[in-house]
Amino acid sequence: MGSGTNIGRVRGLGSAQEGAHHWIVQRVTAVSNLLLVLWLVISLVRLPNFGHELIVEWLASPLVAVPMMLMLVSIFWHLRLGLQVLIEDYVPDHGMKFGLIILLNFFALGGASLGIFSVAKIAFTGVVA
Repeated sequence: MGSGTNIGRVRGLGSAQEGAHHWIVQRVTAVSNLLLVLWLVISLVRLPNFGHELIVEWLASPLVAVPMMLMLVSIFWHLRLGLQVLIEDYVPDHGMKFGLIILLNFFALGGASLGIFSVAKIAFTGVVA
């Protein structure tokens, strides 16, 4: 270790007071993922078949499109939180850690945006492109 008092060695290395909030948000998104994926599975099982026209018509309903968008937000948020912890814990280089977290944020935001746009396009037009 180094010389000095115990408090001097750890000064500036203590808790950032972010761990509990991060942990709670991760658990809340996990529960919302569970409920929304359960809703999705039950909704799909209730359909008579999985033809393209039927699925587009099903997804065009506001009662389906809104929970689907919520599920996309919840899944990508949960993904970002989990991978952020993984990066923070296992990437030792601070520059690499910063770069990977930036890339992770872009990926999560881009994936959620693309999914929401796709659902909105079907919901508003009833057409898949």
